[in-house]
Amino acid sequence: EVQLVESGGGLVQAGGSLRLSCAASGFTFEDYAIDWFRQAPGKEREGVSCISGRNGRTYYKDFAKGRFTASSDNAKNTVYLQMNSLKPEDTGVYYCAAVSVPVCVGVHAIPSIDYWGKGILVNVSS
Repeated sequence: EVQLVESGGGLVQAGGSLRLSCAASGFTFEDYAIDWFRQAPGKEREGVSCISGRNGRTYYKDFAKGRFTASSDNAKNTVYLQMNSLKPEDTGVYYCAAVSVPVCVGVHAIPSIDYWGKGILVNVSS
């Protein structure tokens, strides 16, 4: 059974940092790309980043560039999203998602996602 379990969310003040984790199981980690998505209250879910299971190559949406960093520990089947300089508009539920391709060529669109985590709340106060 495929599982993606997010952790590390919570409440943080604007300008602060959080590191999200996504623990994956039930599939061969190196054969998948892992994306992060987020959904703000009242808004559509949007992609944040993608990291390739095979080579660690990363892609980011523009709003995440320079502030967010995706990384992975293949030995632990875990992907991380380090988020710095957080803003109130970063508030939302963050999801990790798996796509059955070994490398990213960009942040994936929602229809491409094979598996979703349940999500975790990030709340950035002003």
